[in-house]
Amino acid sequence: MQSEFKIKIDKFPFRDGPGFIYNLAFMNAILHILNGDAALDGFDQTGLDGDVMVWREVFSEGPLQENILSGSFWTARRDWIERTFDAPADEYQHKVIDELGKLNSRYTEINLWFEFDLHCQVNLLGVLEMLSLKTDMSAPAIYLICLADCVQFDNKKGLGELTGEQFEELYDARERLNEWELGLAADAWRLYVNNDLAGLEKWLNENTFWGGLPLLKPALQAHLKRMQTNADGLSYIEQKLLDIYNGGATTKTAIYHAFWKNESIFGMGDSEIDIYLNKLKEKGLIEL
Repeated sequence: MQSEFKIKIDKFPFRDGPGFIYNLAFMNAILHILNGDAALDGFDQTGLDGDVMVWREVFSEGPLQENILSGSFWTARRDWIERTFDAPADEYQHKVIDELGKLNSRYTEINLWFEFDLHCQVNLLGVLEMLSLKTDMSAPAIYLICLADCVQFDNKKGLGELTGEQFEELYDARERLNEWELGLAADAWRLYVNNDLAGLEKWLNENTFWGGLPLLKPALQAHLKRMQTNADGLSYIEQKLLDIYNGGATTKTAIYHAFWKNESIFGMGDSEIDIYLNKLKEKGLIEL
């Protein structure tokens, strides 16, 4: 599929015009958006039709702007990821921007495969924000697929751990998102990217119905928790990691597994945990 992203990232990265996937005369395909490469192996074992786009961003960490379609948004993301994870200069263009070029094609159906944790839910908000800004939502059907929709699956089990058959079962239980739910996601995105913690907490408390987005509230509550700072000046995650370290886990691998066991709601990989471990090292609280 031809990508429109092979341009400088500081230029507008999407097609101009009134929209990019809603001309019904040309819509004849299905798109599956997977959150991360881990889910790709299981998905490839299915008999599901359609194109696949792998979402490789980590919006739960690093700088964000409200206007996700601006070139400056993606430039800031690229620079932060290259600096934080020591990623090669051209990797972001290839793995993230070029992949997003698939959104320039027209689809009748878009399926979003995202899990329960903060990492996945914030990425989901970003995807929905992109779709709502550049799409006539009355045209393509937008579906959300998550483990919580099937009671036979452990919700804390990742999509990457499922078989092709289980992927198909989840697909059968998918839920179509409507304009109200997209509006809900847009509100959450605005509050999250603007770091309006008081507004986010108030919004979470006032909303009593979440429709097809039931996992959004606990994920964003976890975000509020991690933004808290204790009397020692440590964030919730920093304190948890320090407690694990002081409890005898003195290697990164041991710390990762101990954190994942009890704090899976954050959906952090080892690279994300390292961000917080490095902060603890800079403060002289741990040695690894």
